[in-house]
Amino acid sequence: MRADRVFAYGAAAGLLGDLLLGDPRRGHPVAAFGRAAGAVERALWRDHRGWGALHTAVCAGGAVCLAVAAERSLRTSPAASAVLTAAATWAVVGGTSLGREARAVGGALAAGDIEVARERLPHLCGRDPQALDADGIARAVVESVAENTSDAVVGALVWGAVAGVPGLVGFRAVNTLDAMVGHKSARHRRYGWASARLDDVAGWPGARLTAVLAAVAGGDPRGAVRAWRADAARHPSPNAGPVEASFAGALGVRLGGTLSYAGRVEHRPVLNGSGRAVRVGDIERAVRLSRRVSLLALGASVAGRLLATSLATSLTTSRTKSLAKSRVTKGRTS
Repeated sequence: MRADRVFAYGAAAGLLGDLLLGDPRRGHPVAAFGRAAGAVERALWRDHRGWGALHTAVCAGGAVCLAVAAERSLRTSPAASAVLTAAATWAVVGGTSLGREARAVGGALAAGDIEVARERLPHLCGRDPQALDADGIARAVVESVAENTSDAVVGALVWGAVAGVPGLVGFRAVNTLDAMVGHKSARHRRYGWASARLDDVAGWPGARLTAVLAAVAGGDPRGAVRAWRADAARHPSPNAGPVEASFAGALGVRLGGTLSYAGRVEHRPVLNGSGRAVRVGDIERAVRLSRRVSLLALGASVAGRLLATSLATSLTTSRTKSLAKSRVTKGRTS
């Protein structure tokens, strides 16, 4: 079985596993990586970019090396390689848990229980829930669903298509490190710089694909493209900007504005300013859009891997025939 088909079968099975099972309640591999990364941070932490870069290299590099070793150990067995790819895909994607948490907050808001909604919101994002009313919580959930569709699903599938199991694992490792140390707290402003920048680079292709697919799968493709082109560059994050703007346009809502993180207030630009304010019902619409985008991303990633392999095979075959023809010609002339 060719490597592209191994990825296709494995990624499809892994995403199906996530759809059916979601994340395990205990013993999640990403949580285990987080604990290991936390131990490395406690050993290496200095208020210095260089030490933070070393932390990133040790943690992300170690995860990738383990994935490479696992993939190579099974490369003689296509079936085992497909199972490994499925397991890795299931471990690193989190679309079902994302939707579950978003719906839990939406259900609390729909029931009028804002305190429960505030308790659940930290499962999705780092906003200060006490500073938000019901509409503010709904907007935070929609923004989190949009951004995490890229971070928790699409980006991983893209890098899996590019580099197999090491790509899947490496992307999730980098994204997890950014969530742990990549924010602008006093402790991590310098130490987390390398993780944040690497996450920007790793997330770039997945974010653009997410924005494109949100426009395709949403209810207003033109609105999504218009909001993306007009507002994405104004967002402080190079990757969250296109994703959130495209989701905002596709859903016809207005995102962005004033945010509060642990007492720190940020005034972000409004995305899709012509849209209406987010309502509680938009949480379910955002979750459904996220699900459609995830499935389309699987198709796009598999198709891209198959196409790249086919083109590479064609080029290799063409070059081999050309060399053989050249040798025959030289033999006749000599």
